[in-house]
Amino acid sequence: MLEAILQNYELRAPKRYKYSEIKKITQRFNNEIGKGGFGTVFKGKLVDGREVAVKALHQSNGKGEDLVNEILSISKTSHINVVMLLGFCFEGCYRALIYEFVPNGTLADFIDKDKSNMEALILWERLHDIAVGIARGLEYLHRGCSAQIVHFDIKPHNILLDKKFRPKIADFGLAKLCSTRKSTLSIQGKGGTPGYIAPEL
Repeated sequence: MLEAILQNYELRAPKRYKYSEIKKITQRFNNEIGKGGFGTVFKGKLVDGREVAVKALHQSNGKGEDLVNEILSISKTSHINVVMLLGFCFEGCYRALIYEFVPNGTLADFIDKDKSNMEALILWERLHDIAVGIARGLEYLHRGCSAQIVHFDIKPHNILLDKKFRPKIADFGLAKLCSTRKSTLSIQGKGGTPGYIAPEL
């Protein structure tokens, strides 16, 4: 069924890659840049020279709802504060997502770095700008794109920072596409990370 959804969505979805192409893009998964409960992230390069981040999900015999949900959610977006999905792979038990490469890591990494007193002053100014960017990204997801998207897992680990330290909201595996008429009550119980879930949910 999920394969049928992907085929029906193909004209609007990002490019679909074969597993053999993913191996070439990542030079056989040679440059690991991150790891989490979802899988492992590798740095790669497309044939046109663009640097990308390839999120290789843990191999599973499941139906891949999270991957399809992320594709359907993020494909509807276009905003400077939302990470861009460039492609995906759905081949057998192998699943991967290909994103624009964002060089300054996550907001969590940035916050955790040791800072001198002078750097701390700059840090607060930068954190203010980052917070504003995240708010703009969330406003866009909730009100600005073609479908209302509720992320459900906004936390420092899911905020990426580009070369100018602009924030980009990432990891839409738990996101839900909602009708603009859908109430808060109707989307309760959708999950998220304790400590970061909106209190009304």
